[in-house]
Amino acid sequence: MDYAIAAFVVAALGYLVYAVTQAVSASRDAGRESVRRRLTQMDAPAEEAETQAVDIVKNRQLSSLPAFDLILSRLHWTEAISRVVAQADITVPLGVIVLAALVMGAFGYLAAYALSHHFLVALGAGAAAALGPALWVRSRKKQRMARFEEQLPEALGLVARALKAGHTFSSGMGLVAAEFEEPIRGEFGKTLEEINFGMNVQEALDNLSVRVDCGDLRFFVISVKIQSETGGNLAEIVENIAALIRERFKLKGRVRVLSAEGRFAAWILCSMPPGIALVINFLNPDYLSVLFTEELGKMMLYTAGAMMLVGVLVTKRMINIKV
Repeated sequence: MDYAIAAFVVAALGYLVYAVTQAVSASRDAGRESVRRRLTQMDAPAEEAETQAVDIVKNRQLSSLPAFDLILSRLHWTEAISRVVAQADITVPLGVIVLAALVMGAFGYLAAYALSHHFLVALGAGAAAALGPALWVRSRKKQRMARFEEQLPEALGLVARALKAGHTFSSGMGLVAAEFEEPIRGEFGKTLEEINFGMNVQEALDNLSVRVDCGDLRFFVISVKIQSETGGNLAEIVENIAALIRERFKLKGRVRVLSAEGRFAAWILCSMPPGIALVINFLNPDYLSVLFTEELGKMMLYTAGAMMLVGVLVTKRMINIKV
């Protein structure tokens, strides 16, 4: 069984290297093609530039391997995971991330089994290692959504000022797509492109709320949809939403300052047991050897690790105050 896992790891690792290389090459080629197309449009006459073909079909490929792409497309959880990957702005296909998780899980299992010769320990280590790509994607998504939330009040303020100046709602979104940085520039730009290609404004805003996991944005989308049905001053509504988001950010910062002591205490409590164990092992290596050689010591070590994990999760829930 170990030889089969090792063979799978080697094969999957080779495919991962190939897929990442292809993704990097495709990204570079896409950038060069975009520059070449812009230069061609500038050099070509206006009537020729207007008649150039544009591909508006969205291609959704989960893996460059046809068989693996077919398997992933038939699984019910791939759509939700693909949405999270898109929200994290990760350009590699979902199949690469899935294979990376499998490879890391297999590596973790083999390494833990070689060190402990215990099936349950190796299985737990493999499962923990397999979560690495998922945690990385979640971290990327969290950072991108946090940046989007920071830009949203100023972007809505610009939309409100554009509406007061007599511009349309689409023109206000176009100003945001032109003036702001990523990620809000790209997301508002996609919404504006959908509207320009003939999609209803409400449907385009719904797609925006699906692409971006942000409660404030959903509140904005719902407000615009209600205004389109019932009427009212859209500029005032958008301006009030922007002011509300700014006040929420102020309250969130105040709560973060007040909870700083709890977070610092949590870090100390979580780092004390392993830190003290390292110091004792450095001063007297034989003192803790019983935990790694005797069965009872190993059981105590596993139990302490599980209890520490539960304590970390409980402490995180206690200091994580949502505003």
